[in-house]
Amino acid sequence: MPSTNRSALSPAARREHLDRLRAATADAPLDVLVVGGGVTGAGAAFDAATRGLSVGLVEAGDFAHGTSSRSSKLMHGGLRYLQMLDFKLVAEALRERDLLLTHTAPHLVKPIAFVFPFFRKVIDRSYIGAGVALYDAMQSVGRKRAVPVHRHLLQKKMLTVFPALDGEKIVGALEYYDAQVDDARFVAMLARSAAQLDAAVANYTTVTAYLHDDAGRVIGVRVRVEESGEEFEVHARQTILAGGVWTQDQQELAGAETGLEVLASKGVHITVAKDRIPAAPSTGIITQTEKSVLFIIPWDEYWIIGTTDTPWKLDVAHPAATSDDIDYVLEHANAVLTSDLTRDDVIGVYAGLRPLLQPVSKGEKSSSSTKVSREHTVMAVEPGLSAIAGGKYTTYRVMAEDVVDFAIKDDFAGRPSLTTSVPVIGAQGYEELVASKAEIARSYGFDEVRVDRLLMRYGALLRDVLALIDDDASLGRPLEHAPRYLRAEALYAARAEGVRHLSDALTRRMRLDYEVSDRGVGAAEEVAALIGPELDWDAERTRLEIDTYRAFIEARLEGERTRDDAAAETAASRVPEVPQVGPGV
Repeated sequence: MPSTNRSALSPAARREHLDRLRAATADAPLDVLVVGGGVTGAGAAFDAATRGLSVGLVEAGDFAHGTSSRSSKLMHGGLRYLQMLDFKLVAEALRERDLLLTHTAPHLVKPIAFVFPFFRKVIDRSYIGAGVALYDAMQSVGRKRAVPVHRHLLQKKMLTVFPALDGEKIVGALEYYDAQVDDARFVAMLARSAAQLDAAVANYTTVTAYLHDDAGRVIGVRVRVEESGEEFEVHARQTILAGGVWTQDQQELAGAETGLEVLASKGVHITVAKDRIPAAPSTGIITQTEKSVLFIIPWDEYWIIGTTDTPWKLDVAHPAATSDDIDYVLEHANAVLTSDLTRDDVIGVYAGLRPLLQPVSKGEKSSSSTKVSREHTVMAVEPGLSAIAGGKYTTYRVMAEDVVDFAIKDDFAGRPSLTTSVPVIGAQGYEELVASKAEIARSYGFDEVRVDRLLMRYGALLRDVLALIDDDASLGRPLEHAPRYLRAEALYAARAEGVRHLSDALTRRMRLDYEVSDRGVGAAEEVAALIGPELDWDAERTRLEIDTYRAFIEARLEGERTRDDAAAETAASRVPEVPQVGPGV
């Protein structure tokens, strides 16, 4: 297997990957080209690469810049889908969650306990208890359990486990287990896993047209490299569209007469400080609202609280949270907490769009996003162009396998997926590093909490981050305005993780847009100074990146002060997340 150095998405590697995409001509096409760098697209590129195929992956923005960085950060079976009698989806998701926990990504996916409160002693304990018992039973079919069995909690024990729950309203609870993940980092690791197996991957590479032969078959795409404005053709035997909420836009660009219809549903989350909600370590809350499910999820020194579930009919490039969204989340969190949270407690806010398959019945589209199944569909929207939509984050691997199977069934029969056995990069050697946590802490002057954070972000690749500190001890210092992160992590993001803009580092490689109250603005200067030289920025470009990020955050904050989606979207779209830096700009 190639070394981890092959996976490094450095500036030099980017040039090489773009050269390989350019080299995919009509006479020497790629076997598979994937359009879309979210979790499904990156997963499909990794899947195809494990089969020994020549693979390309192009993404218009940064990896995971859309839905795949704005989730609830959970790898879970989807307890709510049992209510919809969607047993197949739940069983599939539980199987995939356990595979990630035990084999393919134990460094990135971790168990988490949830307390499900009861408001009606007999009815809730019977109804919710039966549902969770079924959920648990589905995890024990044909495999060893990856998480503990659920347990019922009487009120006194419930308040010991989660003291912040309102004991005057809540009469008891049930505790069960699922798993959590840093979604954006997971996608970046998938992209690197594909690159490790020789896939050519490139973010900020926009598809401007789909290429067709004389018979109307899709034979590749024309792309534009956003930083240079250069356009070139990439030929492929099979093209896979994993566009998420952009699926229909891409199908129209391809000139497809048929295709998948996707419903965008907005989900908003907020973050608050960990000390505002006392609870046992690694334990969260799940409860139902009239529109969705509310999670209160432990996230290092914070809580992530969400989500909403409302139709989004505006530009999918600019999902935005409103003041009403934030109040909705706070209201429903306060319904179960003994001490109310206020707007002053909110550290960060993020909004994302779930790409749900649009149900069609007798020519009519459903207006409700909450009743749409999360099962995915693969479809040949044109000869040579396969599209996938639907599904849920946890089942990304199955989705990737299904769409690659579908796309290559005629050209490469007998090339099975290996992603159930090939781990995501960083998994191999991870347990060895975990065993040496104390030694790492002593050698670098870190406390145990910091070492645990680093291991969850990088897995076995932490060795590469520590090597930077070995070469320059100053990189072992925390960022001044974001001390949870080391200076080395910012530099590593530019050297190995495909960062092209300041926002990539601040919002997706580090999560400062919702983990610090200034949304990463305070750290912008220091991070830009670290990554700028790696990316060949001059002083003018560095200042442009900083100013653009600050304006982008202010536009988001402006949107959060509005009351409706249209006003929030207008504010959010006023400033781009990254500066336009092509020729003539």
